[in-house]
Amino acid sequence: MDPPDPLSRIRWLFHFTDTRNLPLIREMGGLWSTARLRENGVNNFHPGGNEHSLDADRMFGMDQYVHLCFKSNHPMEHLAREDGRIQKTQWLYIDDAPSVLKIDGVLYCPGVSNKSGMEPCTVQEAVDKIDYTALYEYLDWNVSENYQRRLSAEKCEILVPDHLPLKYFERYFPNG
Repeated sequence: MDPPDPLSRIRWLFHFTDTRNLPLIREMGGLWSTARLRENGVNNFHPGGNEHSLDADRMFGMDQYVHLCFKSNHPMEHLAREDGRIQKTQWLYIDDAPSVLKIDGVLYCPGVSNKSGMEPCTVQEAVDKIDYTALYEYLDWNVSENYQRRLSAEKCEILVPDHLPLKYFERYFPNG
């Protein structure tokens, strides 16, 4: 009998967006990278990133990916909301994380992907790098080391090349 797939330990993934983007996500059949949106002349989307962040995405090639996170409290969402780039957040919950992780070209990044020095790797290479305990188990946040582990884990990203189809978000777009 084969051992269980270590990536099955990733229980869920999330994507945050402004609620103003929901009609466009439905119309376009899912989430698209900002590079593809620009390439297709789509200008009516509301990105979470500021100009500096979007420029850094382009510089590091991260604009070629749809960005997902492990928890519904990614620090970039908080900044986007505080800065007014996101008026109202919609967290898109993906409960079939293992199938997303099997998409060709999916990467793991051990922090915010457009930060200088970040080195994305394949999800297979990330199996031993992901802090599953900090993500999915109780840790006493009064212990400074535990709190820092959780904050670090919340910044990690899953990067899906180009497009994530609507089928992963059926609960938000029934009959879509």
